[in-house]
Amino acid sequence: MVVVNLPVPAQDFSAPHGWTGDAPTGCRVLIPWRGELMVGLVVGGTEPRGAYRLREAVHVLDAPDCPWVTPQTVAGVCAWARDARIPAGLIWGDLLGVGWTAQYFQAQYIHTVRAVEGADLSAFARKAPTTLWTDAGAFHPALLDAVREQGLLEERFDLRPRTKSVIRARELAEVPAVARAVTVLHAVIPAPALLTPRQTHAHAWLSDYGPHDTLSGWAKAAGVSGSVVNGVLNAGGAQYVAEMAPPPPAWEWLSEAGPQDTLSGWANGASADGTPLSPTAAGTLLARGWADPVQVLAPPPALPEAVPTEVDDLPDPLPEAPLWRLHGGRAASRFRTLAPRVLRLLGQGRDVLVLAPDHATLRRAWEGLSGLAAHAGTRAVQLSGQLSDVQRAYTWELVRGGAARLVIGSAHALAAPLQDPALIVVLEEGSDAHKLLSGSRAFVPDIAARVAAAHDIPLAALGATPAAESVPWPGAVLPPPRARVHIVDYATPPEQPTLGPLSGAHLGMGDMGYPISHDLARLLRQVQERGRQAALLAPRRGYSALLRCPNCEHTPQCRNCDVPLRFHQATRQMTCHQCGYHESMPDRCDNCGNQLWKARGPGTEWIAQEVGKLLPGMPIYRMDKDRQDPLAPLYAGEPGVLVGTQLLLAHDAPPDLALVAITLADTWLNVSDFRASERYHRLLRQLAEWHPARAPLLVVQTFQAGHPALRVLAEGRDTLAYPAAEERARKELGYPPHARLAQVEITAREPKRAQTAAQEVAEALYAAGATAQEVLGPAPSPVARLRGVYPYHLFLRARNDARLAELLKVLDTRTWKARVRVDVNPRGGM
Repeated sequence: MVVVNLPVPAQDFSAPHGWTGDAPTGCRVLIPWRGELMVGLVVGGTEPRGAYRLREAVHVLDAPDCPWVTPQTVAGVCAWARDARIPAGLIWGDLLGVGWTAQYFQAQYIHTVRAVEGADLSAFARKAPTTLWTDAGAFHPALLDAVREQGLLEERFDLRPRTKSVIRARELAEVPAVARAVTVLHAVIPAPALLTPRQTHAHAWLSDYGPHDTLSGWAKAAGVSGSVVNGVLNAGGAQYVAEMAPPPPAWEWLSEAGPQDTLSGWANGASADGTPLSPTAAGTLLARGWADPVQVLAPPPALPEAVPTEVDDLPDPLPEAPLWRLHGGRAASRFRTLAPRVLRLLGQGRDVLVLAPDHATLRRAWEGLSGLAAHAGTRAVQLSGQLSDVQRAYTWELVRGGAARLVIGSAHALAAPLQDPALIVVLEEGSDAHKLLSGSRAFVPDIAARVAAAHDIPLAALGATPAAESVPWPGAVLPPPRARVHIVDYATPPEQPTLGPLSGAHLGMGDMGYPISHDLARLLRQVQERGRQAALLAPRRGYSALLRCPNCEHTPQCRNCDVPLRFHQATRQMTCHQCGYHESMPDRCDNCGNQLWKARGPGTEWIAQEVGKLLPGMPIYRMDKDRQDPLAPLYAGEPGVLVGTQLLLAHDAPPDLALVAITLADTWLNVSDFRASERYHRLLRQLAEWHPARAPLLVVQTFQAGHPALRVLAEGRDTLAYPAAEERARKELGYPPHARLAQVEITAREPKRAQTAAQEVAEALYAAGATAQEVLGPAPSPVARLRGVYPYHLFLRARNDARLAELLKVLDTRTWKARVRVDVNPRGGM
């Protein structure tokens, strides 16, 4: 069975001609696909059952004893794809970020072909392969595939090192004599008797300061005319003599600096070191034989350097269990607690994989853990989409060869070919950033659990606060970082005791109500007066969530989605954040013709504008998807206010941060997702530990001041308090971790068709034995129309993965009159 980088299931292919042995699971193969050769990944063999197979594989690219992906990882990923009803090619296309071409980092395949002995292929084409080995690139791929299909083609794949051309200095003994030979003028001693006084002067100069290269140069240096030095030469007072010139300075520089990639690189490097050289002059030296263009092995690309780490002789406090967790504290303290376990495993010659949900978490993990590898005599590497293709290929080879045994990365690292894995660590296991939003829509921790089980190794969760799913696991909870929390309760303004008087929800912008309360305004003024820094977390980007006509309450809507258009003041555009549709802000209301608009739901632009009015002269910075201001002045310690979305957390906290404010916390709660409050609590914890050393005042503006997710933080309770309560509530309701969920999305261009198809799916599930507790819905999506289609949702709730897989198999029993898409372990987003 072979998967390709396409959204299709694994396909049956016969073994290459002459292949003996089992299917090389985890190895890459070249297979004929739509008239060309395509790289596929072997994910297992098939039992002989007389079924039709898609041709023969042409060539196995990897040695079976050194596969591209380990067989256990292949088994774990494919088991998840099978249970989740996801085409195997779709999930492998998401996870395998390197290897879909028939190349290695330091070698490449040279493909040659010839006709089998006695075969005449002229009937296929005028220019067809002969019995001589010829580069396959000389023939059209469709021609080769047609000949291959008839069994008349022999193919050879030779692995050759990758090389690059460089310019190196020749050894001095290798430089041709003609390149070093020069003709110079020498004075003849004694001087001829018939020289004139001026000629005698020129002769004496050449005798004292010569030899010289040219007559004109001699004349100019001696201060005489050209006719004078010509007279000396004609009278026998000077003669040309052939000599060996000393090496030019540019050659000496190249000899010391080493080979250069280009002539311009040679010229620039020499000139920067004080040896003037132009690319033209460098080309002349090359042509005369002072240097050679030679082929050398391609050098490895630069990879992120490990951050040196001091190793403390601390005990390992973490449990020995198949599943365990570590939460609380700050990121640095969590990695310090994890370090003894990682160091012990690396010291045993085993491998450790660390998975991060986003670039910011990956960076912090790299800073905290990468230095451990050097203490264990190995190397740490990153694997993520931030690396180039060449860097990822080189990193993959380091891991596959055993040179690197600590891998820290994103979802791309999950398939890394670790030789002897001992532990998989998932950072911030409850983060929605682990969800692959396109393609397979997989939740990476779910696949990591399958891979860990296939390797029979532990899976660990580590983060600011545990997800409800990991609460039952054994583990350790570090003391939470000190948090100073002030709550602005918009719902009960008279009960604000601390900084008062505080704003009520009825107050407008001019009254300093919302989005900046009186409390927050007073604190921001203090930040300015003391030259400190503040960060304001906005619920959305743009200026406002919508524009509304104050006369008739009309709101401009997206043409493709049933959502209001968001207003962006900087561009005077109204944009749909679902499909990207945008239009200019209308001068009048389309409904009643009124010229006034009222903005609702402040975004980053609006909040930054209000802060600018409140704090004249204070630098204001924005950080959102639309605008990312340079933050160098803030990181240099200069005062300022940073306004942004959750993109703020992807950056380090400013060093002199005194205040962090959430302008409207309810935005994270008012979401139709049972994980909304858990997500909100995680955000609060991440903000509380954002600064690595201090505890800035956290101001939370909300209409739900009594929400438990906020109260446990304000009361200083540990990071397990709220997730444990959430886990107990879900147990009563039958939600994860006490059940497995899948969302079945049914979409069509007509709402009636989508509704009918959704009802038919539900009826088919009931007919197959599903119960009312296992099938929730169907119901229209919270957004009734999205990108021009009408989605209906149906949730499946099963007791375990096996039962969920049984329910999902019902979807394959027939074709539906609408598009049906499955999302296992769905995660709602902002």
